[in-house]
Amino acid sequence: MALVIAEEAFKTDTGRQRNANEDSYFARSPVFAVADGMGGAQAGEVASRIAAGAFERSAIDDDPAETQLERIALSANREIHDLAQRDSSRAGMGTTLTAALFRDGEVSLGHVGDSRAYVMREGELKRLTKDHSLVEELRRQGRLTEEEAEEHPQRSIITRALGPEPEVKVDTMTFAAKAGDVFLLCSDGLTTMISETQMRDILVSSRSLRSAVGKLIDAANSGGGRDNITAVAFRVGEEGEEEVDEGATLMSRTADTAGLTAERMRQAGDRLRGQGPMPLPHKSRRWLRAALIAGAIVAVIAAGFFAVRQVYFLGTDEGGRVATYRGLPYDLPLGIELYSEQSSIGVQAADLSPERQEVVTEHKLRSEADARDIVEDIEAREGSEPVIPVPTPAKPGAKQDAGKQGAAAEQQ
Repeated sequence: MALVIAEEAFKTDTGRQRNANEDSYFARSPVFAVADGMGGAQAGEVASRIAAGAFERSAIDDDPAETQLERIALSANREIHDLAQRDSSRAGMGTTLTAALFRDGEVSLGHVGDSRAYVMREGELKRLTKDHSLVEELRRQGRLTEEEAEEHPQRSIITRALGPEPEVKVDTMTFAAKAGDVFLLCSDGLTTMISETQMRDILVSSRSLRSAVGKLIDAANSGGGRDNITAVAFRVGEEGEEEVDEGATLMSRTADTAGLTAERMRQAGDRLRGQGPMPLPHKSRRWLRAALIAGAIVAVIAAGFFAVRQVYFLGTDEGGRVATYRGLPYDLPLGIELYSEQSSIGVQAADLSPERQEVVTEHKLRSEADARDIVEDIEAREGSEPVIPVPTPAKPGAKQDAGKQGAAAEQQ
């Protein structure tokens, strides 16, 4: 069966010690990219935005995937370099770039700098790219151990980037994907704050990629948040698999993981019917029928109680504010409600964009984490337009990253 991208998620954060975000990303299936700018005086955010935006301006064609990724990266390099030459205030600006293109069951990568690409397969996290950094060069030469490299004070000094030089070498590679693979692209604001073991544990334990990406950002901030943090992830699945989006529920994913799909249940029933019933005395059949009916009633009640306790949905409270409810969005006779309000925020549903109003009022069943993530996002944006997967403009301001800038220019 053909492989497709079944789920994707992306998020960027300024971190706790920066005044501006010089990271940018692009996330529009089948292309994903992360860029980490450098240069200060708003130059870094300009460079990363150009790199991510190059994928917006470039149509994907039938050329080999690696060829296309290299071509787009080289085009961005020339644009960044030429702009720096024309504007002295942006001299030496540059950016990392790690990009992925999914096609025909394969993931191709284009890579420059110290942003990274990972794949998690069957619970194991593997790094796919090699950092173009001073510390990585020393590690490859055997002059630093893995442990020393992780803690080295100069690990942010990079030896290759887009922009500082008119020409740059782009690493490209292709990997055969398998259903269930999760690919993660991230800036070093993530990998310098948390270990790969922590990253793997978060990916394994999360109920959705959206939740996982949020937890990765939170963990990096908890670890110090010394740099901007960006994570872009996508999961490969089989064609025909229902896409997992923010409306996916915990129950539906748990049932699917356990193999309790409608098709599998039907097949199991067919097999049972094919075996034929065991002959029973008349009274035994009546007793068995009654027992089965009673068992079915108990099972339905138990399942309903479990569902009420485990699922959530969004709605509005009596004041029209966005609220989170636990249970099922149904009223039974005699005034019995299968739900209870958990919390509300100071945002009126009527003030939201039409798209967000639909998310709040459609009463889709969700996991607690999904409901919480959506409400937190709405509260943070206070009814702004929904996230669009295009390169994110950085906030006004500047970040100084002289280590990256100087090394990239000197080492080219």
